[in-house]
Amino acid sequence: MRLPIAFRSARELASLIRRGRTTSVELLDLYLERVARHNPKLNAVIVVDRERARRRARAADKALSRGEIWGPLHGVPMTIKESFDVAGLASTWGIPALKDNVAAKSAAVVDRLLGAGAVIFGKTNVPLLLSDWQSFNAVYGTTNNPWDVSRVPGGSSGGSAAALAAGLTGLEYGSDIGASIRNPAHYCGVFGHKPTFDVVPLRGHALPGRLPKMDIAAAGPLARSAADLELALRVTAGPDETEAAGLRLVLKRSPKRRLSDFRVAVMLDHPTAEVDQAVQDRIAAVATFAAQHGARVSFGARPAIDPHEAHRVYIMLLRAETSSGLDDAAFARQLHAARSLKTTDEQYHRWMVEANTLYHRDWLAFNEERHRMRLAWADFFREWDVLLCPTATTAAFPHNQKGERWERMIDVNGRPQPTTTQLFWAGFPNMAYLPSTVAPAGLTPVGLPVGVQIVGPQYGDLTTIGFATLLERELGGFVPPAGYD
Repeated sequence: MRLPIAFRSARELASLIRRGRTTSVELLDLYLERVARHNPKLNAVIVVDRERARRRARAADKALSRGEIWGPLHGVPMTIKESFDVAGLASTWGIPALKDNVAAKSAAVVDRLLGAGAVIFGKTNVPLLLSDWQSFNAVYGTTNNPWDVSRVPGGSSGGSAAALAAGLTGLEYGSDIGASIRNPAHYCGVFGHKPTFDVVPLRGHALPGRLPKMDIAAAGPLARSAADLELALRVTAGPDETEAAGLRLVLKRSPKRRLSDFRVAVMLDHPTAEVDQAVQDRIAAVATFAAQHGARVSFGARPAIDPHEAHRVYIMLLRAETSSGLDDAAFARQLHAARSLKTTDEQYHRWMVEANTLYHRDWLAFNEERHRMRLAWADFFREWDVLLCPTATTAAFPHNQKGERWERMIDVNGRPQPTTTQLFWAGFPNMAYLPSTVAPAGLTPVGLPVGVQIVGPQYGDLTTIGFATLLERELGGFVPPAGYD
C-alpha cells in the first residue's frame, strides 16, 4: 500500500523534489501544518524554527531550478533531537537552568545533514539530562506515544520517534548511550540505528563546558525506512575535523543480498531482564520468517560472555561516565549514599551509587573486562552475521513519572519489573561498541509496536541495516498509527 506523502521515506521525498513532483517549500508547509494539527496531543516537536527553515527551503528550490543539487537530502524537511546544538536555538537537555543556552554554532551532525541538503525546521523532546526511557522535563513537558497517548514514546530520543511515527517530519537524528535511539524506535514502530562507537562525531552534543568524548555514547538516525538509516549514516559518519587529518572511515557494505545469505543467532529472553511474552513472540516470528526464507538460524548460539556480568560491567561503566554531570553537592550526596549501602539494596541502585563514586583503578578493571567481552563478541561474529534480540522487556508502557527510575515498575508477564532492568538489553551490545539496528517487527495483541534489535560486529553497521532492509522488503516495515491522516 502506498503511504501518504507525509509518511514517505526521506529518500522518496528527496526523489520527489528532484523530479519536480513537489518542492521543498510545499513539503515544509505540509509538515508545519501537520505539526500544528497533531503535535498538541503529542508534544513531540518542541521548537519550530519556521522562518529560517522557509528561507532555506526557498533557497533549495531556487538552487534546483538552476540545476544545483546540494546532496542526497536536498530540500527534505527534518527535525533533530533537542540535545544537538543548532546555531541560534537553545540546547537545554531538559534542564530549566539551560533554557537560555543558545548555541553559537551547530553540532557536527547538524552541519553534515545541512551539507547533504536537509532543511532542519525544529527540535524534538527529550527527558531531563537524556536519562530516562520516557521523555518529559520541566522545560517542555511530556511527550506521548502516537500509538497510545497514555503511554511513553521512549527516551531519550522519544520526541524523535514520536514525530516520525505521526508523520510530522521527514527524518530524525538522535543519540544513544542506554538504548536512547533503539527503545523509542521500538516503542513507536519506526527504524533506528545506534552506530558502532565513535563512527559519528558527537561534537556539539554535550552539556556546556564538556569537551571529551563520552564513553559508550553514539549518535545515529531514526527513520521510517531502513534505506533512510543508511543514507543518514553515510552523510554523517566519519572522523571529526581534527581526527580527519589522519583518519578515514570505511564501512563495508554487506555482500548479502537475501535472507538466505545470513547466519542468524536469536536471544529471546534472559533471567536478568525477563522479556514479556508478547515481545518474545514477535522476535521469534521474525527469526522463523528468516529461517523459512533460507537463513541459518540458531536460538542457542551465544558469545562466550556471562550476560549478567556484562550487565554489571555496563552499568558500572555507564554510570561512571554519566557521573561527570554531578555537581559537588550531588557528588557529596553520592559519597554519603555509598557509605550507607547495604547488601540488600536494590541491584541497579547499588551499582549506580558505586559507579558514581568509583576509584579510577576500579574503572580500569571494568574497562579491561569490557574489552575482553569485546573480543569475545568478535569471535562470535566470525560464525554468525547478526544476533536478533529484544530492544526492551515490554512494548511501550503507561506514563509513570513518580519516584526514581529504579523505583518505577512495569508489568512483565504479570509481574512487576523495575524500568531500569531493561538496560540489560541496551547494554549487552552497546557496552562493547557494537552497532544495533531496530526494525519494526509487528504489533502485540493489544496493538502496540514491537521492534527487533539486530546486533552486528564492530563496524558492521551496513550489515545490520542491510538485514533490516531485507526484513522491510520481505516481511514489512513501518505502518502509521491510526488517527494521523
